[in-house]
Amino acid sequence: MLQLVIIAVYFLVMVIIGVVSRKQAKGADDFFVAGRKGSTLLIAGSLLATIVGGSATVGMAGLGFSRGLSGAWWLLVGSIGLVVLGVFLAKKVRAFGLYTLPELITKQYDRRVGLAASVLIVVAWVGVIAAQIIASGTILGTLGIGTPTLWMVIFSAVFITYSVLGGQQAIIRTDAVQTGIIIAGVFGGLALVMSRLGGWSGLAGALPAGHFSFPVSPGFSGYDLVSLLLLVGLTYVVGPDMYSRLFCARDTKTARKSVLWAALIIVPVAFGITLIGMGASALFPQIPAEQALPVIISEVLPPFLGGVVLAALLGALMSSADTCLLSASTILTVDIVGAFKPLGPAKTLSYSRWAMVIMGAAALSLALALNGVISALLFAYTIYTGGLIMPVLVGFYREKFRVTPRGALAAIIGGGSAALVSKILAIKYLDLGSLAISLGLLFLVSFFDNRVGASQLDGTKDI
Repeated sequence: MLQLVIIAVYFLVMVIIGVVSRKQAKGADDFFVAGRKGSTLLIAGSLLATIVGGSATVGMAGLGFSRGLSGAWWLLVGSIGLVVLGVFLAKKVRAFGLYTLPELITKQYDRRVGLAASVLIVVAWVGVIAAQIIASGTILGTLGIGTPTLWMVIFSAVFITYSVLGGQQAIIRTDAVQTGIIIAGVFGGLALVMSRLGGWSGLAGALPAGHFSFPVSPGFSGYDLVSLLLLVGLTYVVGPDMYSRLFCARDTKTARKSVLWAALIIVPVAFGITLIGMGASALFPQIPAEQALPVIISEVLPPFLGGVVLAALLGALMSSADTCLLSASTILTVDIVGAFKPLGPAKTLSYSRWAMVIMGAAALSLALALNGVISALLFAYTIYTGGLIMPVLVGFYREKFRVTPRGALAAIIGGGSAALVSKILAIKYLDLGSLAISLGLLFLVSFFDNRVGASQLDGTKDI
C-alpha cells in the first residue's frame, strides 16, 4: 500500500509540473526548446533522464541477469557515442538554432531528404516510446494491484498529459527531478542487494565465472559488441532526442559541456544497474531475465525504499518516453505536416499537441502488441541507424565529400529498407550491412550526380 501511495504522489507531482509549465510555454521556442535557456546542469540532467529509460533499467538489468558484466555495454556504447557527439558535433548542432533533426537535414541537403528522414524517425520513435510503456507495465505489475496492461494505460495517460500541457518546459523540469531520483534509486537498491548477498565475494561465489567476463563473455561475442556500438551507439551521435536537448542549451559551450558530463555519469549508472541484474540472478535464478528488477523491488527492498526505487524507475521511463514523444510529434508537425501545409505559430502548437496524443496512442497500441523491451528497441534503432546515420554524419562535411541530395535520399531509403528486412526476416549480418549499403548509396549516387552535373556544365560551355 505504501508503494502505491508513493507512485500516486509521484504521478500527481508530474502532472502539476505540466500544469504550471503550461503558463510559461507561451510561444514556439518555449514549447519546443524551453526558450533556449538551458544550463549545463539542466541539459546534462535531462540527457541522463532521457537515456536511462526502459532499456537501461528493466532491459539492462535483464542483460546483467543473463550475460553478467558485459550487459553494461547497452549503456556504455551510449557513453562512447556521447563523447563523439560532445567532442566533434555538439557545437555544430547547437549553432544551427533549430527545433528538430530533420530541419538540420533539410539544411544539409534539401526538403525532400528532410521529409524522408522525418517519416523514418516518426516510425522508429513510436517503437522507442512503446518500449518505455512495456517496461512500465513490467515494473508496476510488482505492486500486485491491477494488471500490467492497466498500468501501461495509466502510465501513458500521465506522461502524455504533462507533455501536452507544458511541452519542453515541463519535460526539462521533470527530467531534472527524475535524474536525482534515478541515481539515488539505482545505488540505494544496489547497496541492499549486495548486502543481502554478503558483498562482492558472495556475488562472485553465486554466479559462474563467465558472468564476470568483460568486455566480452560467453553470451556476448565481439560481433555483438561491434553491432551494439554501431546500431545503438550511433543513435547517441545522431539522435532526435539528443539533438532536441542540444537545441535547448543556452549556447554552444553549454551544449558541449552538458553532453560530456552526461557521458561521464552514465558509466557508473550502467554498471550499477547491471550488478543489480546479476544480484537477481544469484538470488532468484529461476525467474525470467526481464523480471530481474521488478523481483528485486518486491522481494529484497523494504516497502518505502521499494516505492522510491519504483518512482526512480518510472522517472527513467517517463523521461525517455516524454522526450521521444515531443521529438517525434514536433517532427510530425513541423517537418511532415508543415511540408504540405504552412502553419503559423499558434497552429503549430495546436497541431503538435494533437500529434502528441495521436502518437502516444499509437505507441500504447504497439506496446500492447509487443513483448520484450530490448527487442522492441533494437528493432527501432536498427531501422533508424541503417537509414539516417551515414547521411547526417557525412552531411556535416558535405562540401568536402561532395555528396548530393539524391545520394542522401538513396541512402535513407536503401539503408532503412535493408535494416527493416534484416529485422523482419532475421537475416544475420544485414543489420550492420545496412550501414554499408547506406554509405555506399550515398557516395555512389552522389558520384553519378556530380558526373552528370559536370557533363551538363561542359555542354553549356561548348554552346
